[in-house]
Amino acid sequence: MRTQVAIIGGGPAGLLLGQLLHRYGIDNVIFERKDRDYILGRIRAGVLEQGTVGLLDEVGVSARLHQDGLVHHGIELAFGGARHRIDMTKATGKTVTVYGQTEVTRDLMDARLAAGLTTVYDADNVGLHDFDGTQPRIRYEKDGKTHEVACDFIAGCDGFHGVSRQSVKPEALTVFERVYPFGWLGLLSDTPPVSDELIYNNHERGFALCSMRSPHRSRYYLQCALDEQVENWSDDKFWEELRRRLDPEAAATIVTGLSIEKSIAPLRSFVAEPMRFGRLFLAGDAAHIVPPTGAKGLNLAASDVHYLSTALREFYTEKSAAGIDDYSRRALGRVWKAERFSWWMTSMLHRFPGTDEFSSRIQRAELAYLIDSDAAKTSLSENYVGLPY
Repeated sequence: MRTQVAIIGGGPAGLLLGQLLHRYGIDNVIFERKDRDYILGRIRAGVLEQGTVGLLDEVGVSARLHQDGLVHHGIELAFGGARHRIDMTKATGKTVTVYGQTEVTRDLMDARLAAGLTTVYDADNVGLHDFDGTQPRIRYEKDGKTHEVACDFIAGCDGFHGVSRQSVKPEALTVFERVYPFGWLGLLSDTPPVSDELIYNNHERGFALCSMRSPHRSRYYLQCALDEQVENWSDDKFWEELRRRLDPEAAATIVTGLSIEKSIAPLRSFVAEPMRFGRLFLAGDAAHIVPPTGAKGLNLAASDVHYLSTALREFYTEKSAAGIDDYSRRALGRVWKAERFSWWMTSMLHRFPGTDEFSSRIQRAELAYLIDSDAAKTSLSENYVGLPY
């Protein structure tokens, strides 16, 4: 088999890249180590920047998004027992859309299937070869047989634990990382959200987030210790602790119910530089991780894919390598701005172990300044809705 671009990873980043390349007339094959049902079974966030929605519009997979997605014009910050709304549309003229990552993935999968494009699921022992030269190859196993695919380029969209970044020589990578001393305990339930917009709660017991997937499905998070176990949290215990961290109005009106899913996710900031190694390009979580506080994970993957797809289109249609030569610099410029914003949101809203009273007062002053300053609200809004590509 031969293709122009071999895409490693069948999540939203790889699927979106595949659809963009197809639209540009560039042949591509996706290799995914899991099956379709496994990928669709993963619970992920779903706050989409306007730029991400625009890319989904471009590849023609946004009909359900515009039908079922929830357009949000602001967020709420809660601290000191009161809520304060940040009107992002007033500040920027832009919005975000709440639409689950699982649904984005499903829409992209269906579009790829309808277009007759090749996706190899259950691809075991994927190996990336010769990407430092001009004839890279992918080798993988399926159904007990070894297969090899020749290609022009490899796009590593296979996440933090994937083979793509691991295939790069360690001395060629510079890694920047910060691991946070807490995680998020998340609960998904078929209950109406407590608010029409997301509520970010700063509380002495720890951070809490009230989010949603639809008008009838809610997603809630609690800051928890890294060594916490999901098994220790019954539904009743979760709801009780959430109420403690909410403002009085939200605590009195929240609708509780049985959980569909509960899980704990650690928080980290991570960047691997550069994002290009010969004819191998990293995109999305393969190259960077952000704490979820800023809702940037999927959106950063989308901007990477935008830069990479336009660079490859330029290579094939204009016979110019300028775009691919500049891919890493352009992508990392936006990545670091999103890392900064996500770190700032995390630092402002969470309780850190061992924090002294001075640091606590500074945190409260930061929140108070934010809600009192139009300039500060505009800065938060610009970053939250998404910086330009």
